[in-house]
Amino acid sequence: MQENGRILSVILTKVKHQAKPGVSTMDLADYALELMEHEKCQPAFFGYRGFPGTICVSVNEETVHGIPRKNRLLQAGDLVKIDIGIKKYGFYADMAETVYLGNEMPAEIEKLIQTTKEALRAGICSAIAGNTLGKISQSIQNAVEHRGLSVVRRFVGHGIGRSLHEKPPVPNFGSEDQGPQLENGMVLAIEPIATNGDPDVIIKDDGWTAVTRNGQLSAHFEHMVAVTKSGPKILTSTCQAG
Repeated sequence: MQENGRILSVILTKVKHQAKPGVSTMDLADYALELMEHEKCQPAFFGYRGFPGTICVSVNEETVHGIPRKNRLLQAGDLVKIDIGIKKYGFYADMAETVYLGNEMPAEIEKLIQTTKEALRAGICSAIAGNTLGKISQSIQNAVEHRGLSVVRRFVGHGIGRSLHEKPPVPNFGSEDQGPQLENGMVLAIEPIATNGDPDVIIKDDGWTAVTRNGQLSAHFEHMVAVTKSGPKILTSTCQAG
């Protein structure tokens, strides 16, 4: 899984650098598939519960599960969430990042991105054997709400391994007295989603793409993290740092 995480980190980094004005979301998906084939891994999302895309590309008010389309061209000022999963060696890896397409980032968007990153970092730092899973959830929620933003509650993180989504679910909200106790060897996909406004989302007519109910922007970051005796270890990293 560590090797899968390294491979996925490289793939996502290359894909996000191709996210530019004039590029379609399908172009990003096609490029991601090309990179996966080069690494001899499979797209984890394609066909999962009927999902029609190779990766998820969600733009602006779209929170998650955006279906790549040829006619969805990225524009300057877009806030783009790229979520990619792969399968290799019989194990899965999952990762997401948010990128802004512009030279000068508005303060509101910078706050949203940085807050969501900080929430992910807080959740990872709480992924320690002996803690409850709820400690991760509480740390994420506190990091987001402390900055006056909202946690999207409909979607949660998850265990990951031989299946893409395994137990336990990892909510981005809650209290530290909830959930199972974390144990060495657990691998979790921790993925906070934050928005500037109402945290409620609705699903578009395509049956997949989730958008904020009030049309506000959202950000999404995700890492695959192992609970180890020496502390949390980020697996979706090219340097494999803890």
